[in-house]
Amino acid sequence: MIVTHGPGAVRPVTTPSAVTIGNFDGVHLGHQAMLARVREAARERSLQSCVLTFEPHPREVFNPAAAPTRLTSMREKAELLAGQGIEHTHVASFTREFAALSPEAFVEQLLVGSLGARWVLVGDDFRFGARRAGDLAALTELGRRFGFEVEAMPTVTRSGARVSSSAVREALAAGDLALAKTFLGRNYSISGRVLHGDKLGRQLGFPTANVQLEHNRPPLTGIFAVWFHCGEGAPAAGAKVYPGVASLGKRPTVKAADAHPVLEVHVFDFSGDLYGQHVRVEFMHKLREEEKYPDLETLKAQIARDCDEARAILGARSLENASEPASANAPATAPAAKSASHPMTKNR
Repeated sequence: MIVTHGPGAVRPVTTPSAVTIGNFDGVHLGHQAMLARVREAARERSLQSCVLTFEPHPREVFNPAAAPTRLTSMREKAELLAGQGIEHTHVASFTREFAALSPEAFVEQLLVGSLGARWVLVGDDFRFGARRAGDLAALTELGRRFGFEVEAMPTVTRSGARVSSSAVREALAAGDLALAKTFLGRNYSISGRVLHGDKLGRQLGFPTANVQLEHNRPPLTGIFAVWFHCGEGAPAAGAKVYPGVASLGKRPTVKAADAHPVLEVHVFDFSGDLYGQHVRVEFMHKLREEEKYPDLETLKAQIARDCDEARAILGARSLENASEPASANAPATAPAAKSASHPMTKNR
């Protein structure tokens, strides 16, 4: 997959495209249905399949305090889009200047000028341009002027609910990993590079991998049974997978209340150097919330219980229940139009 960046044109248009537009945070089943439809339309019209997405999220520019938590980093999103068979992803730099483009300028400069759009798919509630003045009707009219077709994607539902990034966030925040999986079509995971830390986990007898978080507001917190994907090819095909227990949060026993969240994983049955590796943590079951303990010995005893519980859960579910790596996910088919902070404080 080709990935390009910029507010507008970054290279001459060489291949006319079938384009879909959106944030695609999480690349859930609703997104996957859109991507399948784009691939289908591109194949029927001999076009390149293309995604237009934005970085950062528009609400992070205009109202950072109220911006939604991120389900995926830009790297994770790109891997998921590539796994869905998309040929080109363009990441538009979302700035106040970009947001001030009129609907017509957005279409003429970006969709047509940069991406060579000949067919465009959007959600039925799509809005674009300055002050969100453009809607589906406006896009259809601009399509007639600039020479591209427009199609609206119907809502995708699962378990009686609309599939959306917001629904995934709500499920994760509630610790309902099964419901999140229903919307995502896979187990939720976070990938990142293993960093050095303060080695407290090692001192307590539970050495951990400290996985870099791209954003300081993860969509879930607590203690979890996880599958840990690492090694050659991680987080893509070829990675080795180990069971483990993860802590995602502020570690209240050892850190102040305003500390940044940390993702730490104690990997079972593993020995070796993980520093600098890009890994993926696949969340299988929430054990409990974070909790502040009176001393490190009490915390150590709780971690031992967490490890026992995680081993039992993961042993029962077996490795076959671990998802395929993010970039290996099979493309979807479109429908018709209690938590103590673990001392898992950094790597082995």
